[in-house]
Amino acid sequence: MLTSLLPFLSHAADKLAVGADIPAVQCPDQDGQGVDLRKVGEKGYLLVYFYPKASTPGCTQQGCSLRNSWTELQKAGVQVIGVSTDSESSQRKFRDTQKFPFPLLADHDKAVTAAFGVKGFLGMASRSAFLFKDGKCVWVDPKGSTSDQAEQVLKFLNSQKL
Repeated sequence: MLTSLLPFLSHAADKLAVGADIPAVQCPDQDGQGVDLRKVGEKGYLLVYFYPKASTPGCTQQGCSLRNSWTELQKAGVQVIGVSTDSESSQRKFRDTQKFPFPLLADHDKAVTAAFGVKGFLGMASRSAFLFKDGKCVWVDPKGSTSDQAEQVLKFLNSQKL
């Protein structure tokens, strides 16, 4: 059985690395509007963070970390986009309930998770985050942060100012 899975596993995408271009992928947001990640991230900073399932405890902590540090992230010029494989309606409910000031993408066809190499268990996104500057990846979350996602991003940005 394992040998029959080897060809599939060898084609799995590697996780996006520092220095990589932002993938040219599009996906609907919580309102069904198409978002072109390459276009959004071509100038300035863009944080693309992934979480497995909307409205679950860890995913809520991750998003709330970013919401609670929104002012600091904005001062640093960081746009934020969250991504999971949930439906548009689940993403809209999650965003509205938590009052997230950033869009959530509904990657139900899993094109974005595949392009970033963050396909996790049962096809859900694995918890990850990527910071881009002018379309190039400059930071990858090394641990899959939850409650300190914003702190990790801001710590990296502050280290760049030294």
